Amino acid sequence: MARSGGRARVRTGAAAAAALGVLGGALAGATGARADSGGMPYDRVERLAHGVSYGEFTVTAHGAAVHGDVLTVDLRDPRVGVDLLTPGAVAARATVSGMADARHAVGAVNGDFFNISEEHPGVAPTGSSDGPEISSGRALKAAVPDAQRFGPAMPPGGSTQDVIGVGADRRARLDRLVLHGVLRTDRGSTALGGFNQYALPAGGIGAYTAGWGAVSRERAVCGSDTSRAAPCSTDTYEVAVRRGRVVAVADAPGQGPIASGTTVLVGRDGGADTLRALHVGDRALVGERLAPTSSRVPYVFAAGGFPVLRDGEPLPGLDAKTAATRTAAGFGDHGRTLYLLALDGAAETGAGLTVAELAAVMRQIGADDAVNLDGGGSTTLVARAPGDPAVTVRNHPSGGAERPVANAVGVFAGGS
Repeated sequence: MARSGGRARVRTGAAAAAALGVLGGALAGATGARADSGGMPYDRVERLAHGVSYGEFTVTAHGAAVHGDVLTVDLRDPRVGVDLLTPGAVAARATVSGMADARHAVGAVNGDFFNISEEHPGVAPTGSSDGPEISSGRALKAAVPDAQRFGPAMPPGGSTQDVIGVGADRRARLDRLVLHGVLRTDRGSTALGGFNQYALPAGGIGAYTAGWGAVSRERAVCGSDTSRAAPCSTDTYEVAVRRGRVVAVADAPGQGPIASGTTVLVGRDGGADTLRALHVGDRALVGERLAPTSSRVPYVFAAGGFPVLRDGEPLPGLDAKTAATRTAAGFGDHGRTLYLLALDGAAETGAGLTVAELAAVMRQIGADDAVNLDGGGSTTLVARAPGDPAVTVRNHPSGGAERPVANAVGVFAGGS
């Protein structure tokens, strides 16, 4: 099936040339189906639904064959949609196939890096993602401090606030989502440092809602602004607010479900001092929103990931040494065509692609802008063939089976 993709262009820049030099022989020698636009030769292309196709390709890098799986989504088709898939709570994990089937998606790839492990004794990992999340137009969480993120090193200038998203105008974009949150009391206003996120900045206050889930909020006060492994703060305080009034206080972060309509404020260090001034019955108003820095169009969906390709050029400083299993999302055709990519690899053998090579491959399939998503054992791409009741895993997860992850990018199609 023909795909809608970005226009073929001449790539420039040392990083792109170097990455394509490694892959060039394989790309030039590959055979099979080829998209109408873009330069990637596909071994196989399958139509999943109106405006959605699945493709497979193989490249050779570092002496090994690397298999790739791609979902191509035509956002101009009104029957097609994209949204963030979640396990039902910010602090939770589920398989990509499970999340896709729960929402009847036609395809999906895993999303952002997440709090998968813990350096702090006795503190359980939350499973929550690094970056912001918007699902069905609703903000679910904000970004953790850069030093507290999980995942490989970002290129210079990268931030946990970086996202890929699709706006209400059905165009994909790269952007940053910044938390604008405030606590207002009779003593004045205080800016929030977090919203449903697993780590708070030193001295900060974070707001947690029912969307967080039942996992302990203790992880929020661990680490520092320079080290994820720094000790947990012992100077903490927690306040529950409902209908504009303080209804409960505690000396330490709690756990368990948060009732709908209730916001729990967690403070560490200076933020704890601010919360200690509040007492049950005091007036307290909490507001939070995610503000884009590049677009005025509201986002229907957004997921965290660090940019690797912008305006057809790889970002400076991309890792060109470490080959690994990779996941990426990007777009071409002025945001009208979305590409979701899963690349196989194996940590044990060094198979896979570097981040610089990933940027080159995304450019090859037609993307002008792209982000790196969670890779390794998290890399999963699923798709549902016409008439099938459920999705199947199309790539080869490096761990041999799907890993439960924090979120996924889901594709939906009507009349398939």
